[in-house]
Amino acid sequence: MTASSEAPGNGVAANGQGKQAKEIATADELIQAIKATHTAPLWAQMQQLNPPAPNPRTVPHLWSYDTIQAPYTTDTLYAGLQLVQPRETAPAHRHTAFACRFIIEGQGGFTAVHGRRIPMRPRDVIVTPTWNWHDHGKKGADEEGGDDAPVIWLDGLDLPNFVHFPVHFVEHYASARYPAEDADDSPIVFPWDKMQKRLDAGEGSWVSKKYLKEDGREIGRVIGASAERLNSGTSSPAVRETASSVYHVIEGSGYTQIGDKALHWKQGDTFCIPSWCRYQHFSDDAATVYLYRFDDKPMLNALGFYRVEGVDVETLVSD
Repeated sequence: MTASSEAPGNGVAANGQGKQAKEIATADELIQAIKATHTAPLWAQMQQLNPPAPNPRTVPHLWSYDTIQAPYTTDTLYAGLQLVQPRETAPAHRHTAFACRFIIEGQGGFTAVHGRRIPMRPRDVIVTPTWNWHDHGKKGADEEGGDDAPVIWLDGLDLPNFVHFPVHFVEHYASARYPAEDADDSPIVFPWDKMQKRLDAGEGSWVSKKYLKEDGREIGRVIGASAERLNSGTSSPAVRETASSVYHVIEGSGYTQIGDKALHWKQGDTFCIPSWCRYQHFSDDAATVYLYRFDDKPMLNALGFYRVEGVDVETLVSD
């Protein structure tokens, strides 16, 4: 808790009966008196609590797929690489957090979400809604559709938000697998072949398309996802926004300029863009680039916090 005075000054502390208890003559005495009540002076924290611009703790960074170094997070997004070996099971559980998964490579992988077992196909996006029982697995070489290689995907979750909202619950199922039936398709699966057709049908050298539910809603309340196509030897528009994002390179190579830092990437790499960092993608001349992205725009839009540089700031004034 903070004391709400905007600037230090003289004051008088009183006891419960309204009688004068102690004359406070200096700012130091006032601060010490405030500390004794387990509060803190607001004026000492004004710059931190009211910065002139967003001040994310994360920095732009790229994780090279060749080094198999797992991505970590932005201030609001968790990213991690998950690997499941043949005949291995990621035990069934459910949690408050929302998850979206981009399948990077591997055949015979599957996820079972609340009673439906869905195949994991490379480049598809699969979401795990809040509080749905789910487990993951990988077929072995002696099973139909399986082989000796692992399946690998990029996880995106809203876990960092629960540092500030300590309301995250996890429940583990009694068995490794939650009872499920095989399903060829599901509304929580967003196939890459459909997304690629949408991207390729778009006009211009740079195209971005959102992953949306069948009714047009975002895939999650906190996290949204999209894919981008960038023709060879071209660039995307420069953007500066309050959203933070994690990108994965589906195909192609190039670099992203984030502020004064250039991150050079190729297929399989993952990189993050913190809030309010100006960024722009540049593709190499070799081939068309496809990028997958997940971000926190749905949450920011719902809270009225989303802002992109270049808008008339007067339109942001709240009623």
